[in-house]
Amino acid sequence: MKNIQREIEKLRELIRYHDKKYYVEAHAEISDSQYDQLMKTLEKLECSEPSLITPDSPTQRVSGEVLEGFETAEHHIPMLSMDNTYSYDELHDFNKRVKKILGKETRYCVEEKIDGVSISLVYEEGLLVRAVTRGDGKFGDIVTDNVKTIKSVPLTIPLSKKYFSGMVPHVLEVRGEVYMPHQSFMNVNKDKEVKGEEPFANPRNACAGSLKLLDPSIATQRGLCIFIHGLGYYEGTMPSTQSDYINFLNTLGFPTNRNYKLCNAIEEVISFCDKHYAAIGRLKYDIDGMVVKVNAFSDQNILGATTKSPRWQIAFKYPAEQNKTVLEDIQIQVGRTGVLTPVAILKPVQLSGTTVSRASLHNYDEIKRLDARIGDIVIVEKSGEIIPKVIKVLVDKRRKKLQPFKFPKVCPICYEKVVQTSGEVAIRCINPQCKALIKSKIRHWAQRSAMDIQGLGIQVINQLIDNDVIYDVGGLYDLTVDRLEKLERMGRKSAENLCKAIDGSKQRPLARLIFALGIPNVGEHAADILADRYQTLDTLMDVPYDELCTLHEIGPVVARSLCDFFNLKSVKTLLIKLKSYGINFSLKTKGLHSKKTPLAGKTFVITGTLEKFSRLDAQNCIKQLGGKVTASVSKSTDYVVVGNEPGSKYTKAVSLNVTILKEQDFYQLIEKYR
Repeated sequence: MKNIQREIEKLRELIRYHDKKYYVEAHAEISDSQYDQLMKTLEKLECSEPSLITPDSPTQRVSGEVLEGFETAEHHIPMLSMDNTYSYDELHDFNKRVKKILGKETRYCVEEKIDGVSISLVYEEGLLVRAVTRGDGKFGDIVTDNVKTIKSVPLTIPLSKKYFSGMVPHVLEVRGEVYMPHQSFMNVNKDKEVKGEEPFANPRNACAGSLKLLDPSIATQRGLCIFIHGLGYYEGTMPSTQSDYINFLNTLGFPTNRNYKLCNAIEEVISFCDKHYAAIGRLKYDIDGMVVKVNAFSDQNILGATTKSPRWQIAFKYPAEQNKTVLEDIQIQVGRTGVLTPVAILKPVQLSGTTVSRASLHNYDEIKRLDARIGDIVIVEKSGEIIPKVIKVLVDKRRKKLQPFKFPKVCPICYEKVVQTSGEVAIRCINPQCKALIKSKIRHWAQRSAMDIQGLGIQVINQLIDNDVIYDVGGLYDLTVDRLEKLERMGRKSAENLCKAIDGSKQRPLARLIFALGIPNVGEHAADILADRYQTLDTLMDVPYDELCTLHEIGPVVARSLCDFFNLKSVKTLLIKLKSYGINFSLKTKGLHSKKTPLAGKTFVITGTLEKFSRLDAQNCIKQLGGKVTASVSKSTDYVVVGNEPGSKYTKAVSLNVTILKEQDFYQLIEKYR
């Protein structure tokens, strides 16, 4: 066993070395296949001796279980926000305030302001024990499992060497920014498009969404990166300046942003900010400015902070990037709710390091406000959105004979008349047979948070609709392997898997069915409320408007949407069809009934890996039998269901004297009601 242990430790050290070379220094020394072979060898050895698996092993970057929610943690030192400025005059004012308080000139460390998500990493005895989002500055969400999927984040740091005037602290909190590079962002949105899901608006939103995923195995596919730049709580000795601290972080193996400069005066700061603005287009990630920090930590301590922001730093924000180009066309797209959206087709132009050929025009009112005409020279702006926007038409550059744009009076897809409801800006196609609407509705129906039909991507949906194989979501449940196999690039095995996924969607929980129906203004949260309150879709369909208005978090807008939706003849026909195919219309899914159970009104927490259930199945069983599932253990928790390798929730449950249910006990409790 000692020989195996030595081999495991040797492999771990080698993999950590290559992780640093590839993810931190961007200088790989071995091929991907060689790296994969090292990982496979380590996994095999650890499987042969499970007792040797440690939390800091490279094999433990992805959690083996889906999380049930995020616990919160209090920041030992608050994570304050930064004051912003957009002018050099205000940078001079900032320098004057600093000089007045310190009574002397000072040096500044100027760094890129990464457009990402702030994060705190806490190391104890050299081991990463906790990763916490900024949250409200005082409390944040614990997202350790998702942060561990970022391979440039060291799971362990060395404690044995001396750095500067002391040893590496045994408790060290470093702070930084998690971000999504441009290439990762494009890959993620391309994958979402294939799956029929809505794309992320910008890399920052994609990054934030990835950190809050409950399944770390999905987060690991998102290509997140991180730059460490800040110091939080520590116990021990630290370097004395920000610039030395960055070098210290590099020595420990943390990824840092090398695009920084130590400046002796505010004029040098301004010159660096100005020069760096011209280089934004060459970056592989988004920044929205530069951060100016007083370099000496002793000076930072003297300057202190207000209740909101440190007095020793300020963010100089760059203006949104703009460029001129030609508006070559205006195309109309039809969304899931039938809204006609104009999109500007542009002569390709460089903007924020990417080639832009499309931009948002929002709606018909915006076209009229801009007086945008095909052939105009326009100003396009990009400030973090996936599709830039047209902000101005250069009317003085316009050729005389350009005609005002005429918004279509019929849908460009089905050619039925479009309508504009009084008080609404949106112009809609209301033809339920419009192929554009049907495609969008099926994409929404199949997405993960709705009916979760894996394999039903946009290419398959387009073929099904364009070839008149199906005409609505109900048609999905009439598909056979033979019919699917005839589609382009659809083999027998893929057809079988898709049929299996479609059949499996029939028993999705009621809340997901309500959301999947695509009722205007009804999101996932509202769907949960409605499912819990009315128990069946048949009951919900008949609830009067006045009663819906009285529900907490529903209100008149959602109430009106529900009533209008369920009164549509086409919807009633569709629901009859779905019911005939065996789609679950009830909160009590197959095998469960409404009889009073020991779970009714009780609060549960699940921890560890269950053998008889998936985590989602266990949660659904509890909900269907009248119980409630929460993410964290408290004095009000009634039961903690414990699987294999339970985490800290089990320890907390014991300390609070909460009733523990082993999986077998839980199974026996619910079995007679299944």
